[in-house]
Amino acid sequence: MTHPAPVANGRLIGLTHYASRALLERILARTGTTFTQSSALRTLADHGGVLDRGSLVSLVRDALRTTDEPEIATAVEGLVANGMLDMSADDRVSFTDRGRELLDGIQDGGKEVASRLYAGIPQEDLETAGRVLALVLQRANTELAAA
Repeated sequence: MTHPAPVANGRLIGLTHYASRALLERILARTGTTFTQSSALRTLADHGGVLDRGSLVSLVRDALRTTDEPEIATAVEGLVANGMLDMSADDRVSFTDRGRELLDGIQDGGKEVASRLYAGIPQEDLETAGRVLALVLQRANTELAAA
């Protein structure tokens, strides 16, 4: 008995996200880093490595689609307290060498997982999936902005 090919939909995308996130959480657990902290590190790196604290919190909030700014602020404060980030007198946050090494290690672990998950999938299929997901994300963002 053959099964029909799965159709990309919200449920399948969600299940894929949660399975992938569970694998990332294993990497984060080894480093003692929370998902919110890793998101703050990645966001800071994506924006040049220096941001004012409020902007970093807002960008992470927007990326994670959450309203829990106090949780994000606490995550950033934890990174500062643990020597992963520096905070200047004017409330600007930047990487320490330890913070950059932490992010690099998390990203390296993520790349190893991704290489296993995506192994053997033709490039053209990955590109098609990427286009579809980018379009769905764009539409979702448009609806969220209009709400």
